[in-house]
Order: sequence, then structure tokens, then C-alpha cells
Amino acid sequence: MASSSPSLLLFLLLSTIAATATTSESLPTTFPRTAVHGSALKQTLNTHKPKPKPKLPFKTQFFPQILDHFTFTPKGSKIFYQRYLINAQYWCRGAPIFVYTGNEGDIEWFATNTGFLLDIAPTFRAMLVFIEHRFYGESMPFGKESYKSPETLGYLNSQQALADFAVLIRSLKQNLSSEASPVVVFGGSYGGMLAAWFRLKYPHVAIGALASSAPILQFDDITPWSSFYDAVSLDFKEASLNCYKVIKGSWTELEAMSAKKGGLAEISKIFRTCKDITSVYSARDWLWSAFVYTAMVNYPTKANFMMPLPAYPVEEMCKIIDRFPHGATKLSRAFAAASLYYNYSGTEKCFELENGKDVHGLHGWDWQACTEMVMPMTCSNESMFPPSSFEYQEFADDCMKKYGVMPRPHWITTEFGGSRIEQVLKRSTSNIIFSNGMQDPWSRGSVLKNISSSIIALVTKRGAHHVDFRFATKEDPDWLIEQRRQEVEIIQKWIHDYNADLKQ
Repeated sequence: MASSSPSLLLFLLLSTIAATATTSESLPTTFPRTAVHGSALKQTLNTHKPKPKPKLPFKTQFFPQILDHFTFTPKGSKIFYQRYLINAQYWCRGAPIFVYTGNEGDIEWFATNTGFLLDIAPTFRAMLVFIEHRFYGESMPFGKESYKSPETLGYLNSQQALADFAVLIRSLKQNLSSEASPVVVFGGSYGGMLAAWFRLKYPHVAIGALASSAPILQFDDITPWSSFYDAVSLDFKEASLNCYKVIKGSWTELEAMSAKKGGLAEISKIFRTCKDITSVYSARDWLWSAFVYTAMVNYPTKANFMMPLPAYPVEEMCKIIDRFPHGATKLSRAFAAASLYYNYSGTEKCFELENGKDVHGLHGWDWQACTEMVMPMTCSNESMFPPSSFEYQEFADDCMKKYGVMPRPHWITTEFGGSRIEQVLKRSTSNIIFSNGMQDPWSRGSVLKNISSSIIALVTKRGAHHVDFRFATKEDPDWLIEQRRQEVEIIQKWIHDYNADLKQ
């Protein structure tokens, strides 16, 4: 059975296997989100009706971007308009420019959830620029036809995105007559991967990168394939061993119920669905997604990134399970816990488990997962999820069937490196912060140890998915305050050293 990886969104938030149909027997397609993807995510976003977009302190601009940076064919010279958000409230000529390297979704969503940059802009007198990733949000090279075929989607990849960022940044600095302004790139989840890779590939454009929750080592066999779901399971086990055991046992109960006559109707009743489900995998994915995303966004304060949630929502889920009277089924307890994720506000009268809408425009990730972002994932016997394996050929066949293309499973490590990352980065780059929280399951695929005096790993025990990028609040724990303080201090040194070099 092929497995899929949770995104990031955010948000990731990365789905590595495009098994998005609710009837699929593959594991739910998820990432993070801070990019999160697939049918399970669409169910999530459809269940929680989106609020009106908040007013952001940014001006929206569009940049005439070239379609193909790496060929000189007439078609490749086509221009599309790439959206970016800019805030120059505190900036003056020569001051730093902080650039967020956009993820797999609408750039306004990421700007809303990256308050850290707005918090530190006055200290640095920095201009803030959030650049939208091509083929997401309003940055569609072929308009409504952008996802029409592999011929159009073929221009959606990380290398083209990085080149977009470089061209836009250089043009912006020229137009501002501030080519000496130091640029620091920031990104979380897939955006964090892009930030680290940007510093590696374009060191003449950016003097440093802060890569939060960036799983650049989640490729090939660099990171154990079971590490992601083992980490999710550990989050729940540490909150409550009983909670972990209940969730682990709920899948068997769900499968047994579905095999009975009228089983789907009974499951629909237990899950309070708005319409009877047509596949048991819809219920499975709904539960699965709730537990995975809650582990990813197990923030120490109330938050509304993926969904409105209380502080430390994993612990709150486990409290729900542990409070159930003796004799209650594992499935009913698992459903009650998952309902915290989908209905913390208590306003949902029923749940849509099928045919969800992609309100954040994340579905382009399915293409990326089928081409370059191949992140094998499995579930071990120690996981609270059903055991699964990864079969490349099955995955490749699915991609060929869906898009008519074959994945390139080793391309990312060929292009950016991965194996023996310590030696590679130590000899080829500098000024990168890899920030991670060990409660974030994506942390296992990131850099968790210092590589050099300027390639720093900031690791917190209780941190979740790019929690350091969220707005500061008075409820923030000391460890999070200290993590952000260290990030600011390191970036200040980068800028100080850069300016000192300019004066020589």
C-alpha cells in the first residue's frame, strides 16, 4: 500500500503521493502545510467555512515574470504576472529587505500566519516582501488553463520558483535604487526548503536564510521513511498512553464496522455526516487528517492556522478520549477527539467528509509530488496508524495514470544535495538557520544539529510546525521567546558583517 506525506502547508503543510481520491486505499495525502494537500485537506477546509480575509498591512503588486528561466524558446519567453505583497512602513534606502519565499498556496494565507516578520520589521527597519509561488494563488502562468495538462504544469517546479524569486528581488532592488540593501529570505515548511535552497543557489542575491520546519532531508533514504508518522504517534503517546492506544485501536473497529451490512450508514451516523459517505476511506482520512494536522500545529497558544484550536490541542484531544466512560468504543472516542479539530467552535451541526473544496488553492502540490517532491513515507508497527509500506512502482503508476508523467525520485537530492548534508553545506554555503520543534513531525527530515558557526540549528523540545513564525503573544512560553531572540540576534550579525564588508 503506497503512503502519502502530510503537507505545509503551511501548510504547510508536503504531500508526496498524489492519492487524493477519498476511495483510494493509499494513506491520506497530507503535508503542512504548513501545506497540506489532497482530499483529506479539502474535507478539512470545507468543514470549516472560511472567514472573510483579514486586512493585511501590505500593498499588492504584480511582477511581469518570464515563464521559463532555463530555455530560450519562444514559448519560454511568455510573460505571466506574479503576485507579491510589500510593506515598506519602516524601510529606508539601504536598509534590509526581508523576503518570504512563497509556499504551495495563496500568499495572503502565509502572510496572515507569518506575524514574526511584522514583529521584527521595526527593529531592522526592514522592507517585507512576500512572493507568491508560481501556479498558486493569483500567480497563474496560463490563467484558468494553468492546470490543464502536463504541457502547462511542466513549468511548475522548485527550480523555476527559485529563479522567479531571484529575478523579482533583483528587479525590485534596482527599481528602488537600493542595490546594496541586504536581503534575507524566510520560509516555513516547503517555503523553508525554498529559503534554504535559495541561499545555496543564489548566495549573491540573499545574504542569509531562516528556514523554519524545512524537511530538506525527507528524500531518498536519508530520513527513515516511518519517521513522520512515528513522530505524530509519539506526540499523542507523550500526552497520554491510553489516548495513543485508543487511536491505534480505532482503525480496526472502523474497518470491522464498514464490513457489516449497513456499515457505512452506521459510520455516517457516528461521524454526524451531512450526507451518507460512499466509502469507509472518507471516514478514515477524516480521522487521520485531524490527528496529523493537530500534531503539526500543536502550538502553545490558541491559533487559527489550519483550523481554530486551543493551546496544545494534542493534549486537549487526549483529555477528551481519557474522560470517556469505561466501555465506550475506541471509534466513538477517536471521533470525539477528532471533532476538536473540526469543530472547536462548536458551531458545526454536521460534517462534510467528501467532495471538499480547495479554498486555499493547494492542489498544484499533487503535480509537484508526482514529479520532483517524492518523499517516501510508511507507518511502522509502533505507529498509532495502520502499518503500511511504500512501493515506488505503485506510486509511479498512479502518477502516470493521473498526469502522464514519471516521477524523478532522486532529482531533488541531485539538484540541491541531501546525503552527507553536513559536509555539503559546510563547504558550499553559510548563514542559514534551520529552526525546528520536535513536536512537529516534519522536524525529523530537517537539519537538527549545527553544521558550522554560521549554519545553525535551533531546536526546541515543545515546538510545532514553524511556530516561531507566528505573531508573538503575551502567552508565549519562555522557550519560544528565546528561540525568536536567538534568530533576531543571528540575523543582526549577518547584516552587521555584510555592512562592515561594504565599508572596506
